[in-house]
Amino acid sequence: MFILGIYIIVQVGDLIQVWGNLPLMTATIFLLFTNIALGTKLLNVMWRKDTIRAMLEETNDELCNESRQTGKEIVRSCDRETTKQLSVYFVLSYTTVLGWASSAEKNQLPLRAWYPYDTSKTPTYQLTYAHQTIAVSLAAAINICLDTLVTSLICQCRCRLRLLALSLRTLCHDLDVSEKGAMTDASSTIVSERLQNCVVRHQTVLAQTKLLQNCFSASIFAQFCVSMIIICVTAYQLAFVRESTSLARVISMVAYLTVMMLQVFLYCYQGNQLVEESEGVSGAAYECPWYILNIPIRRSLLLVMTRTRRAARLTAAGFTELSLSSFMSIIKASYTFFTVLQQIEED
Repeated sequence: MFILGIYIIVQVGDLIQVWGNLPLMTATIFLLFTNIALGTKLLNVMWRKDTIRAMLEETNDELCNESRQTGKEIVRSCDRETTKQLSVYFVLSYTTVLGWASSAEKNQLPLRAWYPYDTSKTPTYQLTYAHQTIAVSLAAAINICLDTLVTSLICQCRCRLRLLALSLRTLCHDLDVSEKGAMTDASSTIVSERLQNCVVRHQTVLAQTKLLQNCFSASIFAQFCVSMIIICVTAYQLAFVRESTSLARVISMVAYLTVMMLQVFLYCYQGNQLVEESEGVSGAAYECPWYILNIPIRRSLLLVMTRTRRAARLTAAGFTELSLSSFMSIIKASYTFFTVLQQIEED
């Protein structure tokens, strides 16, 4: 936070100096807003660390204790998904960082910033260069971790819902059926207990979804707003690339634009999949052999199916739902801002 705080201050200083010069302002804003959003997310996680730790422990207990082979495969598939997303996010982010660091011209810093001393002389240039590189590298690492934390927590809720759906499908698994094709009394008792356990697990997942909403809703909304501006500004920078701009610089800007879109996409994708997994629980309950159950259990199962039709949803501060349609809306809004900036530049 100390290194990042210094970097935010020098970027704000540079923004004040170049105020009114649109190309130079956009060159400063695109990373300044990222760092401000990062600071907000980091403070939010530090403030709510006990709640987040409790959610992680509760979820890990359930996932680690899964004993069914199909259930273990569900857990592994969710783990592979989040690992792949983290890997892509990491590679793109550090492609951007390395591109910025290597594109600096002689006695020029990689990124625009204001310092109260001459940065073109030795050793101040080397020290300032090292500060910028370290600050951006740390910011990238922390940003990746914070975003992955939230998306992985959402994916854990999805995983628990898939395990719940599996439990409902196999509600009558390995139980005795009478000669008339109906459940025996002993088997009905077991089914009733299993169904009660499913209800408790569903309520627990809904409670954790609500906690996720309370903990991260505001920070996700702030990230969405910042991402719209950054995508727009980065696209503007790419649209007016000069011939003298190095290839490493262009590649880093393209990677940064991709990272910003990926950052929003991961939130929206996980939120969209959470809704689908939640809606799938009701269908899973219907897939069990309910026709061999007694009347009271059928009624209980019908109540479960009715309740689970209300999908678990996450929103960004109540303004927009985390879904793929929201992702497209953000991209469209960024494009609109880009055309406005382009028109201002032409005028």
